[in-house]
Amino acid sequence: MKQKRLWMLLILALTLSLVLVACGGGEQPVADEPMAEEPAADEPAAADEPAADEPAAVEEGSYQIPAIEDGKYNVAFVYVGPHDDGGWTQAHDVGRMYVQENVADVHTAFVENVAEGADAEQVIRSLARKGFDVIFTTSFGFMDGSEIVAEEFPDVDIIHLTGFKANGENFGNLMGAMEDMKYLAGMLAGSRAKMDGNPKLGYIATFPIPEELRLGNAFALGAQQTCPECTIDVRWIFTWHDPILEKEASASLFDGGAQVVMTGADTPAPAEAAPEGKWGITYDYSGNCVVDACLTSMYWNWGPEYARIVEGSRDGTWKGGWEYFDADTGAMGLYGFMEGEEMQPGAAELPAEDLTLIQETLAKMLAGEFTRFDVFKGPITDNQGNVILEDGVSLEQADLDGFAQFGSECQTCMYWWNENITAELPELE
Repeated sequence: MKQKRLWMLLILALTLSLVLVACGGGEQPVADEPMAEEPAADEPAAADEPAADEPAAVEEGSYQIPAIEDGKYNVAFVYVGPHDDGGWTQAHDVGRMYVQENVADVHTAFVENVAEGADAEQVIRSLARKGFDVIFTTSFGFMDGSEIVAEEFPDVDIIHLTGFKANGENFGNLMGAMEDMKYLAGMLAGSRAKMDGNPKLGYIATFPIPEELRLGNAFALGAQQTCPECTIDVRWIFTWHDPILEKEASASLFDGGAQVVMTGADTPAPAEAAPEGKWGITYDYSGNCVVDACLTSMYWNWGPEYARIVEGSRDGTWKGGWEYFDADTGAMGLYGFMEGEEMQPGAAELPAEDLTLIQETLAKMLAGEFTRFDVFKGPITDNQGNVILEDGVSLEQADLDGFAQFGSECQTCMYWWNENITAELPELE
């Protein structure tokens, strides 16, 4: 009997211990048990985390939608890459901060690493629902989503960059003539290649859209001015921001014989990947030309343009049209050649006559005397021997922006490569 009671007590004790564990009374996890993962460094995020007394950001899918600030005019930015990418997106974020610091009673925020297409539409709609007054969408693939959301929210002003759509009311298009600076960069690259005795250049292109062919052709036309014998090879990477792919494309062009490589993507890869004695030209952000192998950077200064639009939106004078500005706005620059900037070593030692030509052309651009229509003024021949423009004839704006294959009403259009580009035209979907 005693033995039976002992067994019953043991069974009762064991049962009680199991109940306690099930209720959370068991031992705590040991130190080497896996803990919850920290968010990845490149996880999509929103800027300006609210203070304790402000409403928190709301999660929409994989994106954190920032909160508005009551009593402020609220401005949001949608970025295709990280805000500190050293290129396109960082230049926009510098512009955002300019608005924050120079426009009274404004609150700004951003969502970064937003995929083009359906994700972008979701994020733009969430920002509009949240109560943002102005939304800047800063990548070509955000265009259709911007258009759709603008129709749904007529009281929200949406400004899309690099596309070609607008509704004349609350949806507008904004872009600048970076072909001006790419033309000057081509003059610089041609001069350097000629001086080095290697007339081969390279261009990293992102997507087969009018912008990329326009900028590549502007670079090629500039190179012709200082190095008529120069030829240009092209590598397509089909991304706006991928440091690994950009370095691989740069290395491929350098290995293929290029003396100078220019990029249409976001990182300073061409300058970082340049072998000794060769050169890279970076893009988008004034702070990314930091190594001696960098000849220059063609960069944006979005702040004043953004501030102008935000103020016009608030006072009701802004209407969504097609805004395309030239260099005389001060919204773009050529690093090392603007006032207060020191020329890079590889540029400073170029022949005086070439530097004078570049500086004089830049001065005309800044004075409004040389525009994108002068960059694309004939005679121009493509690499198939076709005359694109007769002597003295310029492209129209629709030609700069459009492919007929995309439904544009352009006449000459931009689906051609200049005669000194050795690559074939990209296939269009």
